[in-house]
Amino acid sequence: MAPVPRKHFDYLVIGGGSGGLASARRAAGVYKKNVAIIESGRLGGTCVNVGCVPKKVTWNAAFIRETMEDAKGYGFDVDVKGFDWRHFVEKRDAYVKRLNGIYARNLNNDGVTYLPGRGRLLGDKMVEVDEYTPEGEKLGTKAVYSADHILIATGGYPIFPKDIPGYEHGISSDGFFEIKEQPKKAVLVGAGYIAVELAGIFQALGTETHLMIRGDTFLRHFDPMIQETLTKHYETGMGMNLHRQSKQTKIEKDEKTGKLRVHYEDSNGAGVLEDVDTLIWAIGRAPEVGDLNLQKVGIKQDDRGFIVADEYQNTNVEGIYSLGDVSGLVELTPVAIAAGRKLSERIFGGHKDSKLDYTMIPSVVFAHPEVGTIGLSEPDARKKYGDENIKVYKTSFTAMYYSMLEHKGPTSYKIVCAGPEEKVVGLHILGLGSAEMLQGFGVAIKMGATKKDFDNCVAIHPTSAEELVTLR
Repeated sequence: MAPVPRKHFDYLVIGGGSGGLASARRAAGVYKKNVAIIESGRLGGTCVNVGCVPKKVTWNAAFIRETMEDAKGYGFDVDVKGFDWRHFVEKRDAYVKRLNGIYARNLNNDGVTYLPGRGRLLGDKMVEVDEYTPEGEKLGTKAVYSADHILIATGGYPIFPKDIPGYEHGISSDGFFEIKEQPKKAVLVGAGYIAVELAGIFQALGTETHLMIRGDTFLRHFDPMIQETLTKHYETGMGMNLHRQSKQTKIEKDEKTGKLRVHYEDSNGAGVLEDVDTLIWAIGRAPEVGDLNLQKVGIKQDDRGFIVADEYQNTNVEGIYSLGDVSGLVELTPVAIAAGRKLSERIFGGHKDSKLDYTMIPSVVFAHPEVGTIGLSEPDARKKYGDENIKVYKTSFTAMYYSMLEHKGPTSYKIVCAGPEEKVVGLHILGLGSAEMLQGFGVAIKMGATKKDFDNCVAIHPTSAEELVTLR
């Protein structure tokens, strides 16, 4: 006998992360639909709880530490004695908890029904929910709900290298936010933005940091200028221990001290890192689809397990949609938010052509210094348009901030242009303030700016950004 739904909704969202919340609130708050959202963890998903938000707050602390050191060069008598990691973590966690509460209140204000629990598809537009308390404890009860439209926005989770003996002694990037005492010695494995950001934070805060990468540079999907400049600065400018062409062969734990031994091979041969306090695996993420019952419903997945969705966020099953990290397109919080809102506008607002344009999306890496990028890298642009149609403008210089300092941080900018009109198809910037700087330039590039448009903008002096409108 088919289950009897407890309640029917116009829209049922599985996943209370950024994309799911945005879509649910737009449907209920703007279009006055009867909406429910299912979430088994804390509201806000990865970004709010173990991602962008607490990461940026921690990056701020690391940046302040660096600034305090730099203050001496400007004549300040500053004594940087140390960093109270525990005190900082308590304040950071309290801030995140407040955000969780704000999200819950916003759902209530918009009339969205919050269903704490874990959902699984039953077919016939029905979802079974293992019910939880708002604090994340299982109640041991189940309920079934039905809906005209169902959105899957369950995000992803960090993966572990289970083929390496002792891998379980390491933690994921999620686990980084559970560290209560600052490690004296940390090892991070990975070459993506998560590994680079966390490694930079540790190093700036005084932890002996080892970053293990499989190639010769990190951020390998970024423009070569970014890869080469930042990799060099991490090693020679920040003094980080960088292990190129590395792989880990075994992890051991001393049960008495809790310290780890990381056995590895790299470009210098085999080695062992002793007395490691923290090992972080930052080697990628997988879609959170394990118990959604996708196969029974017939929802297509790609060879990595991501849900296949078209440009309008439709899955192959009518009335079921997918967006955000679980779909594996562009795994950025603002992308999921924008896609979620546009989906609700299409389904409930009558905007039949409402969809997210996944091209020219700006993104940043909160490294040391920051990285900003939008559009194509130089190699990708040459591949797409042909060498003869590409013109590149670039510069590297020492920002004025460093004029009073002994050490000099890097600043490197590149504009990639295509065609006789020199349309800007890629912008890559590295240096102080790049994250904030990119947003405005991103608007211009999204609108189709050319190099001439850049040239016609009067420079703001003295800034680093002025270099982007004066390049020759």
